[in-house]
Amino acid sequence: MKARLQRLLEALGLAGVAGIGVLLFCVPFYYSALAPAQAEAKRRQTTASSTARVSVQEKHDDPSAELERFYARFPRLDRLDGELQALYGYAKASRVQLSQGEYRLEPAGEGLAAYRVTLPVRGSYPQLRLFVGRVLKEMPTASLDALRFERKKAADADIEAQVRLTLYLRKGT
Repeated sequence: MKARLQRLLEALGLAGVAGIGVLLFCVPFYYSALAPAQAEAKRRQTTASSTARVSVQEKHDDPSAELERFYARFPRLDRLDGELQALYGYAKASRVQLSQGEYRLEPAGEGLAAYRVTLPVRGSYPQLRLFVGRVLKEMPTASLDALRFERKKAADADIEAQVRLTLYLRKGT
């Protein structure tokens, strides 16, 4: 028996033995990695197609209801103080210094108001970047209108910046 196995291995050679090893490796790999991945892909495809069907059904809704859902995503104008407190909180968490800014309320459209905020900010570049990133991530109804950097001397670690933001708020209740 041992001699027969030895002759078979000699006949197969190194490439044949490696091929059999790869073949034996492929079977457990398929059942441990590929089969679950295919099942997950099929599940995601099914979920995506059902989501697409829901989106098509939503398009047939009443346009006024769709508009109401749109406006409901914005904070109410009477919650402006909370929005500003959140803005100051992001500045404090990012460890930037805010100076006295300019604030102006403007009508932006039929159902929205735009609250323009211009803030002089001081801090390092990573701190300023963290602040702006947090505002844009945590306040999806805010937009960054302008950003200006100024460094007094090339060796200064801190940057003076002017950040212009617009907070969009829903009018009425």
